[in-house]
Amino acid sequence: MNKSIKFLLPGKNIRMILIAALIGLMSGCAIIVFREAVELVHTQIFDRLYELFRIDAGGRHKLLLPLLPVTGMVLLIPLSLAFPGLVNGYSFPKFLQRVNLENGVIQARNIILKIVSTALTIGTGNSAGVEGPIAVIGGSLGSLIGQKRKVSGRRMKVYIAAGCAGGIAGIFNAPLAGLFFAAEIVLLGTYEISSFSALVIASALSTVVTRSWFGHSPTFPIPAYHMVNPFVEMPLYALMALIIGILSVLHIRFFYYCRDSFQKLPLHPQLKPILGAILVGAIGIAFPQVMGDGYGYIEKALTGHAVATIMLALVFLKSIATAITLGSGGSGGVFAPALFIGAVCGGAYGFAVHSLWPAYTASPGAYATIGIGAFLAASTHAPMTAIFLLFEMTGNYVIIIPVMLVSILSTMTASKFYHDSIDTVDFSRQGINLHEGREVAILKSIKVGSAITEDVNFISENANINQLLELFRDSKDTFYFPVINYKGLMVGVVSMQDIKNILHNEEQRVCYLVSAICTRDVITLTDSDNLYDAITLFDVKGIEEIPVVESNEEPWVLGMLKRSDVIAAYNHELLKRGISKKAETIRMLCSAS
Repeated sequence: MNKSIKFLLPGKNIRMILIAALIGLMSGCAIIVFREAVELVHTQIFDRLYELFRIDAGGRHKLLLPLLPVTGMVLLIPLSLAFPGLVNGYSFPKFLQRVNLENGVIQARNIILKIVSTALTIGTGNSAGVEGPIAVIGGSLGSLIGQKRKVSGRRMKVYIAAGCAGGIAGIFNAPLAGLFFAAEIVLLGTYEISSFSALVIASALSTVVTRSWFGHSPTFPIPAYHMVNPFVEMPLYALMALIIGILSVLHIRFFYYCRDSFQKLPLHPQLKPILGAILVGAIGIAFPQVMGDGYGYIEKALTGHAVATIMLALVFLKSIATAITLGSGGSGGVFAPALFIGAVCGGAYGFAVHSLWPAYTASPGAYATIGIGAFLAASTHAPMTAIFLLFEMTGNYVIIIPVMLVSILSTMTASKFYHDSIDTVDFSRQGINLHEGREVAILKSIKVGSAITEDVNFISENANINQLLELFRDSKDTFYFPVINYKGLMVGVVSMQDIKNILHNEEQRVCYLVSAICTRDVITLTDSDNLYDAITLFDVKGIEEIPVVESNEEPWVLGMLKRSDVIAAYNHELLKRGISKKAETIRMLCSAS
């Protein structure tokens, strides 16, 4: 190609920026469709049934309220049956796994499924948020662009993050919040300048699209608050951060406790979301504020028009309702519930301190505003996202100071009491740390039991050295043998190194027993340990084989794990994942054509 023509063509980074712009525009359009779908379901199902059942008349009519969220869950059944595993529950952790631990290939149908299932869930009054799903939708658009261009895994990750940034930016009318959401949560804080530029472009253009459709107004109109007395209020804000940090831990723990309880419930999977909807509707009879995304009541708390006792009750009831909705199989996110809980918690706290020191503290609405940032930061472990979201929502530089303090302190408090955010609990349960990278994650996902050599020879502690030599002679590529007692339990290991001093003494070879020369202080693994722990032991101890036992209390020998077994299992897993992803991609291309 002519050098002058080549010079005029866009470079690699410029092409990525142009693609990020396309992703941002597509994300903005997807937000319009998504929000209109939620509103359509709400007006055509929730509002119509509300009028039909005359729930506003009160009395016994109000007892029919649970039928509204139940309707949404009944309509979700055909989708759930047609696409098992893609519709129900809180799916953002699976999305993070696909982005950070796999190759980021996401099917196009996920976009439609997420729009419809979330609209049916939230639009009919079930308690969940729209922000997590819209991030997944934006990320899916980025993945589709990456698949079309056949980009590398690292570039695919950037495109997906750009879509997520555009989704959050557009839904909140807050481009900086979208940018930091993608950087902190999706990219786990690891990004380059070029990828950061892509996030900026996608966030900005998505916001342009949504503002042109919905207008420039912020998600929550917030009055212009100010700090009355910083020397009094800053310590009060710090105390609120500690309280909210602890509450966020309780929220996360209960969320997964509720989900686990529904999974264990002896009920048909399609009936569990209906049961959850009935429970949420029952709560809504007395506290209708918990239903839907709760944005209306958040606005009421921020303007200082909410009742303190009701807000205090809603701190726990909204958490319960959200855990029930998503734990039972409803579709949605946890972002909006976190904003709701933060607002009512901060509002209730604000009423208390303002009642005690009215001359030195701001109105309860100011504390409700700060509470939004605090609870969001603590539950997601993403303080920068919370800080910039509040800054863009308020446009008030004065209030950003307590927002920064409270967001950081609440995150530190939550991390102190519970290591995981609401998005990383499942990974920790699998022994996976997203921040460690794909290789470590794969090793931690493979159990020792699936990699050991089960056909293993062992020797009795009462055998003599000649018998041990015969065992070494008949066994190739074996460095150690487990030594067992009369019960069959392992008491040690023996190697050629242990017998080198008596190899040439026939009398000692007959008289010495294995129990006299074997090594008793033995490193062992169980079949439930992972290969990352195993390879760490291999490296630290400088050994080539480790016995695998049933348990440390009952050391029945299950096999021996060799260093080569770990490498073979890792390569096999890589091959399996690679083949499965390629097969899925080929299947998608064939179905599209």
